[in-house]
Amino acid sequence: MNIKTLLIAVVMAVIMSFGVLVGLFAALNLDAKGAANITRLVGAMHFIESQYVQEVEEDKLIDGAISGMVRSLGDPHSIYLEPRLYNQLKAETMGTFGGIGIYMGFKEGKVYVLGLIKGGPSDKAGLQTGDVILAVNSQPISEIEPSEVAMKIRGEVGTQVELLIGRAGEEDKTYTITREIIKVDTVDSTMLDGRIGYIRISHFSENTGKEFKDAFAKLEMQNMQGFILDLRQNPGGVITSCVEIAQEIVPAGPIVSVIRRDGSKEVYMSNLEHAKYPIVVLLDQNSASASELLSGALQDTKAALIVGTKSYGKGSVQTVIPMFQDDGIKLTIAKYYTPNGRSIDGTGIIPDVEVELDRPLIITRELDPDSLYDSQILTAEDILNKQIDEGKILFE
Repeated sequence: MNIKTLLIAVVMAVIMSFGVLVGLFAALNLDAKGAANITRLVGAMHFIESQYVQEVEEDKLIDGAISGMVRSLGDPHSIYLEPRLYNQLKAETMGTFGGIGIYMGFKEGKVYVLGLIKGGPSDKAGLQTGDVILAVNSQPISEIEPSEVAMKIRGEVGTQVELLIGRAGEEDKTYTITREIIKVDTVDSTMLDGRIGYIRISHFSENTGKEFKDAFAKLEMQNMQGFILDLRQNPGGVITSCVEIAQEIVPAGPIVSVIRRDGSKEVYMSNLEHAKYPIVVLLDQNSASASELLSGALQDTKAALIVGTKSYGKGSVQTVIPMFQDDGIKLTIAKYYTPNGRSIDGTGIIPDVEVELDRPLIITRELDPDSLYDSQILTAEDILNKQIDEGKILFE
């Protein structure tokens, strides 16, 4: 091949490459600025791969780039899910996962152990209710978004996680805990007396709607005349399960409206002819997302009174977008609004009756009757007894 032929071949290759890029940019609907930014990103990756002092993995660079893009949004609820976290999230929504058997709560930037599953990994390792989790696998809690803490603690069954624990009156100590299969029933119920039922929902998973209906039917068979719905420490979860429950107890009409950036709206409705029982909902500062959605619908329709303290204030909707390497992005795509058009994002649900808890909230896998009579539950009982005596169902 002579020089002239070689030059022609090189020019043709450049033209063809340019044509491929132009076609790609057009397919992605990129303008000149977008094309320049893509070129800049690819150029930076190439420079790091070829010039960094040590050899780097291309997949690791891509993961970092995606994670950086999501973090740049400044939204604590939008995160990049590398394969381990992505698979954990899928397991969590199904109600089964590799965990350590604790109930956690968040307050003033700290993560507290609110309860332990008896005989579970944390119980066997020596954790106690009231402990403060200071770090996960040597990473301080202050460096982890609240939405990521649980996912970092969970993992493959048989693997270990290290927790740095703070305990009153003792030096901080590291506990190494082996993860086990944790099957979580998200709904617990009991009768508090001859006519008031109690239903606690720990979080909303795929199975929560059915669990609630079963618990509700069981209490009805025990002649329930009103009930307490305890959503304290409930971080939310699957919105469709929340809607299933709302359709059982929220009077006919809208339950929640989900509005996207482009203004498109999706409205979830209830066809319930009328409320059957008076309800009091218990909330606290860790009640978030779907628990706020449900309590907001009950409050707006006057089907329930809210007792406790102001909720977390997470009025946004996330979806999990699968990527191409068994990873994904959990991304905020919309905000939700209560039947009266309220957005509680950043503000929370304000209780109708504000009552501070008179003792630490202890959550156990099985309901402990002795733990159910705190100041908030007692207030709820008084309200319901008065409502039942007056023969009312809806609150004025």
